[in-house]
Formats: sequence, C-alpha cells, structure tokens
Amino acid sequence: MSKTALSPIISGTMNWGVWDKNLTLKEMENMIQICIENKITTFDHADIYGAYTTEADFGKAFHASKIAREKLQLITKCGIQMIAENRSENKIKHYDYSKEYIIWSVEESLKKLKTDYVDVFLLHRPSPLMQADEIAEAVEKLKSEGKIIDFGLSNFTSSQTELIRQKTEVSYNQVQFSATHFEAMTDGSLDYMQTHGIRPLSWNPLGTVFREDTKKTRRLKKLFAELVQKYGFGSDTLLLAWILKHPAGVIPIAGTVNIARIQSLMKAVELEMEKEDWFAIWTESMGDDVP
Repeated sequence: MSKTALSPIISGTMNWGVWDKNLTLKEMENMIQICIENKITTFDHADIYGAYTTEADFGKAFHASKIAREKLQLITKCGIQMIAENRSENKIKHYDYSKEYIIWSVEESLKKLKTDYVDVFLLHRPSPLMQADEIAEAVEKLKSEGKIIDFGLSNFTSSQTELIRQKTEVSYNQVQFSATHFEAMTDGSLDYMQTHGIRPLSWNPLGTVFREDTKKTRRLKKLFAELVQKYGFGSDTLLLAWILKHPAGVIPIAGTVNIARIQSLMKAVELEMEKEDWFAIWTESMGDDVP
C-alpha cells in the first residue's frame, strides 16, 4: 500500500514546457502556486517530458517559489529512451530498465527537480526485455536510500504488473482511463488493482470529448448539455467526477494550465454524480446500452 498521500486530482506537467505551452520559469512558478492554492498538491513528471528538459525547468521554478518541499508531492517516471539532443547516444527509441539505468535516472531527476526524494517513482512503459529481479533490486536500493518513497508502474497490463509485483511492492499504475477510453474498467485492470491494493492514476482523464468530432463525442456533448444544466458544473468537471465515482479510487491527472479550469477542477471531488447519470455517460460513449 502507498505511504504517500496524493491530492485527489494531480497536475500533469507534460505540456508545461517546450512540448506545448512553453511556460517561462515565472509562469511555471505561478502555476505551481495556483495549483497548491487550489489543493492540487501533486505534480506528475517524467524524465522525457520536454525532451528531457521540463523536470529541470520545474525544479528551477519550484526552487524560486520557496514553497516547502513537504507542501507538495512529486511523481516521476523513467524507462523510455528517446532520440533527443541531450541523448545523442540513442539511435532508436527504446526502453531501458537495467538496475544501473533506473538508479542513474532517478538521481538525475532528483538533481533536476531540486529535491532529495520523489514521492512516487514509476516505470513509464513496459519493456519486453525487463528483468523483474533487476528492477526490484534498483527499487529497493532507492527506497533504502530515501530517494523514492513509493514505487509503481505506468501503462502496464495486469500480467505485467504481476510480474513486477512478485518481486517488489507496486503501489500505483498510471493508465489511460476516461469516459471515452474505459477499457481499463472492462478488461480487468481496475479489478486487479483493487484486489492488490494498487492505486490507479488516470492520464488523459477528459478523453477525446473536447479533442475530436466523432459520433461518440457528439453523443456525449449532447448528454453533457443536459448534465451541465442539472449539476451546475462544466463538462470537464463532470468527466472527472465520472472517473472519481469508480470504486478503484482512480486519481485523475489534469494537464491544463488554464487558471479558471484549475480553479474548478477540485469541484469534481465534491460532486456526487447520480448512478443513472454515470451509466448514461458510459452508454453514450459505447453507443449502446450496457451489456
């Protein structure tokens, strides 16, 4: 079980840097402050974000903010080896989960984030070549040195998770889960996590509702037009509330840097969606009645 208390909604930093929003250090500092003021105290990173640059930018902004380390929680990941300017040795995108690389990567993340430890460390994506014993040795060493508090996975299937869990404790698995991408709910992944006390984290929790114009998203938007009137909250808040109602205790990772949206995110935690409305959202996503 996790030793770390994360906020009910997590701020995702993937798009803060050069991959999208290109926030200045001052804007990042402001964004960290706004999130914490709105009780979003957990920040989700990965070494590759911004082609291996976003952690360092966040670290500088966090250091400048003078916020006490215990006021926030940091998640980071490693394993994906990208072709990037500062990884010139990589000739092809691949995964590395050797003991040496995991330890080196965590220590690099700590330097960049300007912290002595990360609250949660995840393996970013499963590799066919990963050795569970070697991963466990790295994790146990990092835990014993206080460099990571909790360990978990990202985008791992139940069988891949079991492979690692047999060797070391797995507290989290970050998976894609939303009203438009609900497979983790139907393929047994969330059931498995509940069974073994693994907390699911959800990336892309708003799904494709605002990104795509399809029959599915049109059906959902039509339904949300009614639900927004009923509950008095925006569609984004309702989509998060839909995730939060699942008994697996899923924690959504919201990547927005829109201040008004950040201020409204935590309203989803207080919203108790009626059961039939929850099923109505699932029904419209499937385009059919529940089985």
